[in-house]
Amino acid sequence: MNRQAQAVVLLLVGGAILRASVTDLYLRYVKAGLQPFLIASGILLVAAAVATLWYELRSKHDDHEHSHREPAVAWLLVLPVFALLLVAPPALGSYAANRSGTALQETSDFPPLPAGDPVKVGLVDYATRAVYDEGKSLDKRRVQLTGFVLIGHDGAPYLARMTLSCCAADARPVKIGLDGQVPTGLAADSWLEVVGKYTTRSTKDDVNDGVIPYIEIEEARRIDAPTNQYEG
Repeated sequence: MNRQAQAVVLLLVGGAILRASVTDLYLRYVKAGLQPFLIASGILLVAAAVATLWYELRSKHDDHEHSHREPAVAWLLVLPVFALLLVAPPALGSYAANRSGTALQETSDFPPLPAGDPVKVGLVDYATRAVYDEGKSLDKRRVQLTGFVLIGHDGAPYLARMTLSCCAADARPVKIGLDGQVPTGLAADSWLEVVGKYTTRSTKDDVNDGVIPYIEIEEARRIDAPTNQYEG
């Protein structure tokens, strides 16, 4: 690859990052809060590529530079760029969640839930309150949870959501057991919105022995997968 070809590859990489970051595609890779940094990175790469091309097209090259070319195999660097442009990977779901233990970080801060009936609560928030606050901040409140269906190794359905610290590479699941009026015929990776109340029932995750709390379902309906399928 000569410098002009390198600039073209750089332009493709920057363009691919920009395309992903100004659409919902970036949510398959990183948490939503990183979007401004992705956009800035894409702009810098595109700017660097344009500057390199401008300089090369206006500079003089001697015969020595033209007589040496790098191996054509270097163009394989372009393949990941085209993969990013043409292929949208699915968000991690039940397959990954079944192979990782439920992930909760202990905390002692449990502010009152917002007003509303039912009140929308993330799976991480519900599970943390249920396990480490023993459900005190959930008492007598109807909550609404959204997640994908995970069929456990015991054959029982769970509600789950993958959580991100930074990107999909560090994704970990949070799992909620389903009690009460659980719909029948639930398929893995289908999305479910449930309304219910805290219950003292819990179980141990057979992957890491983490505590999995339950929710007593009063209402449940199948929904389409949300744009952002991760929490955190």
